[in-house]
Amino acid sequence: MHDGHTGGRSADSARMIDVDDLPDGLVVTDRDGHVLTVNRAAARLTGVTHEEAAGRHVRDVFSFRDQDGRDWWKWLDPYGGLPSRTRQPELPLRTPSGQEMLVAARLVRTPERGGEVVRVVITLRDARVRARLERSRADLVSTVAHELRSPLTSVKGFTATLLAKWTRFTDDQKLVMLETVNADADRVTRLITELLDVSRIESGRLEIHRQVVDIPARVRKIIDGRIAAGEPEDRFRLQVRGELPETWLDQDKIDQVLANLMENAVRHGRGTVTIVVEPNEWGVAVSVRDQGEGIPPELVTRVFRQFWRGNARRRGGTGLGLFIVKGLIEAHGGSISVQPGPEGGAEFRFMVPTGTPDFA
Repeated sequence: MHDGHTGGRSADSARMIDVDDLPDGLVVTDRDGHVLTVNRAAARLTGVTHEEAAGRHVRDVFSFRDQDGRDWWKWLDPYGGLPSRTRQPELPLRTPSGQEMLVAARLVRTPERGGEVVRVVITLRDARVRARLERSRADLVSTVAHELRSPLTSVKGFTATLLAKWTRFTDDQKLVMLETVNADADRVTRLITELLDVSRIESGRLEIHRQVVDIPARVRKIIDGRIAAGEPEDRFRLQVRGELPETWLDQDKIDQVLANLMENAVRHGRGTVTIVVEPNEWGVAVSVRDQGEGIPPELVTRVFRQFWRGNARRRGGTGLGLFIVKGLIEAHGGSISVQPGPEGGAEFRFMVPTGTPDFA
């Protein structure tokens, strides 16, 4: 008897741990509507614990009302309607205190097809999360529209002018116009690439294709490219400290991270941009430092959010670059932070672990 009781308790504990680990609120009732389970997330959202709700009817504990004030449980009518009905789609409901939640229900039947309802599984989400998501999407649409308008207007204007008045321009004038069109087309391409990266990061669909990557060599390549584009050679300084372990990374994505951080340092900083590559206890650390004004402490927590810009007075850019950088580094199993640089300015420091092609 003792062993059986212990095993039952362990099984019950395992089930409770599972539901408590869920990010959304979960309430489960029996066939009569009496509460069986309230997980930790549901207790946090509603203020009603499992101990307070267990055994009571769900209507007496969670008195959800729709936008018209109707009793949600009565309207759900889990035991009426068609025997094939198994779900109630997510709806915005309110508690008696006025808190808005997104509530959905699943009717568990035995047998599964057409049987009687034996349990009702209710999921709860804070409606404020959806509101923030909707605001974020609205901001993204607004930002994209703004960033696309300028280059597309330029492309349209120059191509229309060239088509209508081709013979009136000299070859040099035509070349300037076509170079502008080409640059603006590149700008649109970069924006679309950023949007695709954001989508993959948010949906968890970012793929990492690992190979051995020589990080100092990738930094030198990016520096050489910037110098070839007109930056002075003394603008950049690379320091490699110690013997670096072998790192298996996605070379294209690491190039993207390095290029973005260096571009950020050039755009928002002054003086020399210093890149330090060194081993640490679990991989390689890379620091990109500038000598600009730095980032005020109250803004540090916002740096890696979408649409953050270092200087609101400066136009240009979507404000997605550092958000993407953070997503790319975390997809490698690494981390990134920002802090004051040793010579003033800001220091962005990311760490990536050593590993193998199978490292996850």
